[in-house]
Amino acid sequence: MTTTTIEHAVRRAIGYMHVNLGQDLTIDDMARTAMFSKFHFTRIFRDVTGTSPGRFLSALRIQEAKRLLVLTDFSVADISSQVGYCSVGTFSSRFKACVGLSPSAYRQLGGVLPKAQAVAGRPASVVRSLSLRGRVVLPPGEEPGAVFVGLFTSGVRQGWPVRWTMLDGPGSFELRDVPDGTWHILAHSVAPDHDSAADSGSTGVLSVGRHGPVTVHPNALPRPVEIELRPQDLLDPPVLLARFGGEGAGARRAAGGA
Repeated sequence: MTTTTIEHAVRRAIGYMHVNLGQDLTIDDMARTAMFSKFHFTRIFRDVTGTSPGRFLSALRIQEAKRLLVLTDFSVADISSQVGYCSVGTFSSRFKACVGLSPSAYRQLGGVLPKAQAVAGRPASVVRSLSLRGRVVLPPGEEPGAVFVGLFTSGVRQGWPVRWTMLDGPGSFELRDVPDGTWHILAHSVAPDHDSAADSGSTGVLSVGRHGPVTVHPNALPRPVEIELRPQDLLDPPVLLARFGGEGAGARRAAGGA
């Protein structure tokens, strides 16, 4: 079976998710759409997207909720139902854990995390100082913009990153005081003229890239990494974490480094 055939199957499943976000979907439903066995589908889906079908579906639901909160007047309860949640409380808790703001606050702030809250959310430094260094590059002809680089526990850009930094554009980065563990280095860039689209929760992200998983061991210096950004694709899990105030406007900040 070719890589193209596998990707087409995963795309069919993701398209099915998009159309049925409000339904009670199961892995069996998705696997049938992709025309694979449940076991094989789960494996190839993770290989292609970097995360499981269930996590991807959950991310799509939160992404759609972000869009509806900014672009419509639907109540939080209505939105939670439209994206497949039976309980408003469960939806609100999940939304805040993924995005960094409650649904009501996200709507009120237009999808942008206040700078003060972003700084307050920085994790405490570890005792032993260990850095992850690398470089973010753009293919020739791509429009540069501010670049967010974060260290996450999974392949989905959600929740508070373990460490993060903001660059004015593609280039070198450093994530300091990285704790031991296995991490995913995820980067995305928003073009200056895409800010309003990104704030609305739509596809305002210009480019995305990832590296990992990377395992950090005691007394072992991680090798520098290179992350190439490319246009966001249907196969990429959406960016769920709310944009920090100033992202996309040339600001440079960091948590635990840079």
